[in-house]
Amino acid sequence: MLKQQLQFKLSQKLSPQQIQLMKLIQLPTQAFEQRLKQELEENPALESGKETDNEFDSDYENSSDDDYNDNESITAEDINVDDYLSDDEIPDYRTQSNNYSGDEEEKTMPYAAGISFTQHLINQLNTYRLTDEEREIAEFLVGSVDESGYIRRNLSDIMDDLAFTQNVYTTEDKIERVLNIVHQLDPAGVGARNLQECLSIQLHRKEKSPKVELAIQIIDKAFEQFTKKHYKKLIQKFDITESELKDAIHEIEHLNPKPGGSYSGSNRIVEHIIPDFAIKIVDGELELTLNGRNAPELHVSKEYSNMLKGYKAAKDKSKSQKDAVLFIKQKLDAAKWFIEAIKQRQQTLFITMSAIMHYQKEYFLTGDELKLKPMILKDVADEIQMDVSTVSRVANSKYVDTPYGTKLIKEFFSESMKNEQGEDVSTREIKKILETVIEEENKKKPLTDEALATILKNKGYPIARRTVAKYREQLDIPVARLRKKI
Repeated sequence: MLKQQLQFKLSQKLSPQQIQLMKLIQLPTQAFEQRLKQELEENPALESGKETDNEFDSDYENSSDDDYNDNESITAEDINVDDYLSDDEIPDYRTQSNNYSGDEEEKTMPYAAGISFTQHLINQLNTYRLTDEEREIAEFLVGSVDESGYIRRNLSDIMDDLAFTQNVYTTEDKIERVLNIVHQLDPAGVGARNLQECLSIQLHRKEKSPKVELAIQIIDKAFEQFTKKHYKKLIQKFDITESELKDAIHEIEHLNPKPGGSYSGSNRIVEHIIPDFAIKIVDGELELTLNGRNAPELHVSKEYSNMLKGYKAAKDKSKSQKDAVLFIKQKLDAAKWFIEAIKQRQQTLFITMSAIMHYQKEYFLTGDELKLKPMILKDVADEIQMDVSTVSRVANSKYVDTPYGTKLIKEFFSESMKNEQGEDVSTREIKKILETVIEEENKKKPLTDEALATILKNKGYPIARRTVAKYREQLDIPVARLRKKI
């Protein structure tokens, strides 16, 4: 049975212009400059630099669409230019939008020059005398090396792939022999199948000495006990002194656990941090400035305004002239909107950062992280009467140059908890104290999470052991057993 029903629904949608503005706010300085350059290239009606005569700017600001759509001034034979500005011919900038999340946006960044890590290894293979079969296997193994320098695949899987993809039928023993050749390539440790093999390869290539020999024994025969820092068991197993063990561990600690990282890292995307704001202390007061690269001087092209005036003054108008009027108006509208969007972006950035600066005034005056107050996005949004999402866009991708270094703005945000006096304190403050306590602990007997919780409680911060563990992990500090040193 068919049924009809009338339903009213109230919804709010962002216009393409609002979406574009949000995207502009989100961009850090370098990406903003790229976006600005793109707009200047695409819109000839938009120009950068100072405008010597702003007569047209004021004329255009005060003029309405009707000035350009008027039948008598720009049309012939009573043709209304509104026909050319119908919904079928809405300018692209008003209709194009990207409603996908930031993760799905197409990002273009320059890559550093240089040969790839794989090619670097293949070039080294050319110095070895190999049969055709061995070379095919060696190049396949090199192609299986990941960016960290490891081959994280079983030899049986590699053997199957060689047969199916390269038409090379071989054995695991032959692959193992060729893999030993790959292990001779630089950087030392490349082609290892796990961390133990990686460290072992590097140690075997070192100049032999008692401490290197002991380090090899530890990695090859007692790797699990070494990783778990069971130092007493290692001393008993190898019948050595604590000093000898310390020397061997010192050798191991200077090895590279990711041999590919040092090379492949040079070919990764290069991104430079440019502070969007600068905070200085002048006569005991904070002074905030917006990076000048975020405040370009833009104006509408005077040449385009003169072209439009010329078309308006013409008596006889061909179809090409009418199309030109439409094109010019679209570009002028787009330029006018973009200039306005840039101004709104500057204002939003400055207002938001100013609110954050005053909220965290004690920190910016002293540089003491213990002075950071609890602050969430809503606190700033309520202060500047903007949406939380707008504050988030500013905080997540912008940096500020302070007297204490360049900081990511989102680092100033933290949740709050109450201390024993019932005062709200920042979780950043607790993490800083936790970090200090761990730095000062006896590394021969590191403090457990339970002991850390007790110390924090004695300092006036009553938090549970599991909360201590969470904060410790966020600070990227390992558990007590792994912090142990001899």
